Amino acid sequence: MQFELTEEFIEQIEQYIANNDGDALKALLYDFHFADVAELLQELNHEEATYLVKLLDSEITSEALMELDDDFRERILDNLSPSEIADELDEMDTDDAADIIAELDDHIQKQVIDYIEDEDHAADIVDLLRYDEDTAGGLMAKELVRVKETWTVAGCVREMRRQAENVTRVHSIYVTDKHGKLKGRLSLKDLLTAPEKAHIIDIYIPKVDYVNVHTEAEDVARIMQKYDLEAIPVVDDEGILVGRITIDDIVDFIKDEAEKDYQMAAGISEDVEADDSIWQLTRARLPWLILALIGGFVSVSVLGTFSGAMTDHATLFFFVPLIAAMAGNVGVQSSAIVLQGLANDSLKGSLWQRLIKEVLLSLLNGFILSVILVIGGMLLLGMDFLFGLTIGISLISVIITAALIGTFMPIILDSRGIDPAMATGPFITTSNDICGILIYFTIAKLILGF
Repeated sequence: MQFELTEEFIEQIEQYIANNDGDALKALLYDFHFADVAELLQELNHEEATYLVKLLDSEITSEALMELDDDFRERILDNLSPSEIADELDEMDTDDAADIIAELDDHIQKQVIDYIEDEDHAADIVDLLRYDEDTAGGLMAKELVRVKETWTVAGCVREMRRQAENVTRVHSIYVTDKHGKLKGRLSLKDLLTAPEKAHIIDIYIPKVDYVNVHTEAEDVARIMQKYDLEAIPVVDDEGILVGRITIDDIVDFIKDEAEKDYQMAAGISEDVEADDSIWQLTRARLPWLILALIGGFVSVSVLGTFSGAMTDHATLFFFVPLIAAMAGNVGVQSSAIVLQGLANDSLKGSLWQRLIKEVLLSLLNGFILSVILVIGGMLLLGMDFLFGLTIGISLISVIITAALIGTFMPIILDSRGIDPAMATGPFITTSNDICGILIYFTIAKLILGF
């Protein structure tokens, strides 16, 4: 039966905590899944959550901590001693433990590592801290099952049993040579059906997908998606097998990247959450708002250069919001398609082909929208043919221009190593507003004359 967190249950937990009734809490939460514990912790204040983390078994709380929001987890860790944090890390896979260590202050990190009982576990965590978090080395875990190609099947099974004690989930069995270089992978079926005295070198599969420790996390995600992998081994520059990346780590990375891109598209320059302080939220939002304000000033200046239209063609100004809105919408649509292609590595073909395709698409959309606008304007607003022609041509031109900006701006930014997500939201909307207004009044001036 699926767990459901109710107000009554939360109040019961809070009452037990207030009464310092640890035995009742342990009995109540004994069979809880770590994900349910994490959901419960998130509903408590950080002091109550800390109480539960200290009370419950680290096998559960260590997993629950990784499910919490970063800021909330940080507040809990601030209330734990270095030895208590080390107890939690002892139960975590090395990649998760390294992520926790990286969140701590430098002087706390060393104390926590010194308290970790398993010296090999501590050394693996320290090794992972060397890698950038957005690379394969930063994503990988040290826990895996590896066998040597020179072993017999019987010896391999004995060694696998020993190694599997420290591995939460065995996705694959990797084969190395005597120096630790990755040679291939071992099928469990082949292992079970082979004679006990057979050697691994005779039954392993030499073809295996792998990544280097310095491979970008986005490239790792593409490879695992393309080949439908649950896990992928990681090697160093000498080809030595040093770890593996599992699908849950990649899903977490993709989720984080999607949240960052979504916030950037919405005009938020930092990774923030609703519970962050006013200052943090202001610092994240203000830069893009300032950009939009500057863009607004430029738009006003552009309108000022066509002030002559106010005398004879004041109606033109009523269509400015429509033109600006269409430019922004088309630009965001185009950039969203390109961003998706860049993210999936599916953006193929030459730029000239994409240019021609985008122009033809924009011409078709612009023509249909212009016909609807002109006919509607003549029937509902009584505009004359020449004025309608001006609006129609302007709309087509603006849509084509906005589509081209929305298409090529992300490509240009990506080619220069800049996050192409910047080309959406306020950035592209503001630039298309300015271009749209300029094109609109320039065409109007040529046709209507003022």
